[in-house]
Amino acid sequence: MKKALLAAAILGLLGTHNLAARANSNVGCGLGSYLIDKQGLVWNILQVTTNGTLFNQTFGISSGTLGCKWEGIALDERTQEFVAANMDTLSKEIAQGKGETLDTFVELLGVSDKEGFKLAMQENYHRLYPTKDAQSLDVMQTAVTL
Repeated sequence: MKKALLAAAILGLLGTHNLAARANSNVGCGLGSYLIDKQGLVWNILQVTTNGTLFNQTFGISSGTLGCKWEGIALDERTQEFVAANMDTLSKEIAQGKGETLDTFVELLGVSDKEGFKLAMQENYHRLYPTKDAQSLDVMQTAVTL
């Protein structure tokens, strides 16, 4: 048993960046999903058990390895819907650094330094809206990194 755990740990440390494309959508990412490349209830249980007992899923999620894709901060559905519905107005108000829609967006994000954050968004407008076809999810994910 110790040899199996040691082998799994070594495999987890070596070349984990190559494991990104092998996550099982039923059980998520992790070493178990990578090592056990089969589908079915029994295999899924073994994958979940391996991920859970080796505590590697958290590492994979935070590092973007072991088949886990880092998506940035999770934003609630209400914020996503708001930004998607107000992209044009939000774009104009971010460029100006003020406006009711921008105030609402900042409030939905729960930012404490609202004025500083609005200024940072205005100064980084080109990152938030790199093209005229910028997508709402990209705008939100870029905004939370400012």
